[in-house]
Amino acid sequence: MSFKGTERYVATEDLSLAVNAAVTLERPLLIKGEPGTGKTMLAEEVALALGKPLIRWHIKSTSKAQQGLYEYDAVSRLRDSQLGDGRVGEISNYIRPGKLWEAFSAPEQVVLLIDEIDKADIEFPNDLLLELDRMEFFVYETGETVVADHRPIVVITSNNEKELPDAFLRRCFFHFIAFPDRVTMEKIVDVHYPNIRQNLIREALDVFFEVREIPGLKKKPSTSELIDWLKLLLSDDIPEEILKSRDPSQAIPPLYGALLKNEQDVHMLQRLAFMVRRDAQSN
Repeated sequence: MSFKGTERYVATEDLSLAVNAAVTLERPLLIKGEPGTGKTMLAEEVALALGKPLIRWHIKSTSKAQQGLYEYDAVSRLRDSQLGDGRVGEISNYIRPGKLWEAFSAPEQVVLLIDEIDKADIEFPNDLLLELDRMEFFVYETGETVVADHRPIVVITSNNEKELPDAFLRRCFFHFIAFPDRVTMEKIVDVHYPNIRQNLIREALDVFFEVREIPGLKKKPSTSELIDWLKLLLSDDIPEEILKSRDPSQAIPPLYGALLKNEQDVHMLQRLAFMVRRDAQSN
């Protein structure tokens, strides 16, 4: 089976080729791109399209690679020994399998999502090199080696907040999800809102891409924010004429809170509006 996107996920030809190449090579697929471009959703849709279970490992700044393998709860074992609990004789009772162990021991091949790997410290990717390469790891407390029964399809996402080590990159198949062009964006919108008025989407996309092109924005609106904005426009039944005949001196689009996510960008658009009004008055 090959991945070509799904009914609810528009995959470009390059992205489909990257997914299928990673599956064929049996290498982790490293996905980078702007926040909101569908990196996390890609893993979900790959699992859906290929009919595989999905295991999610969401990385935080405090995450350690060891947690993905297993954790040994020595504190609980000590407490139980003080209470005379008979379970203390079997150390495996205090071994908690992590997401990698779960994926390795699954009865069928799964899709393993390691989401936002760049949130962790720089050593995190290096600490997973051997496990992701050989698909096995050693449990020191019990002396057993956990080997993957079925090699999982690994999808790793990164928002590029930190540079990843070269040794880690060499073991991955890399793909950068470029921000969708207008044609692709229209297809994405059509997936979410198949019955949307074409005049509305045309004017909304004009506004959306104009905002993205404003130099100096701290955070450009993403695909997910466009979808939220369109939902609000439809919910409030905003006519496309308001978008089409928008006053340049106002600059900020209606319901801008779905597109702009910080006060610096709002203030920037307000300053632009002021400059437009001032120039109009001077002329």
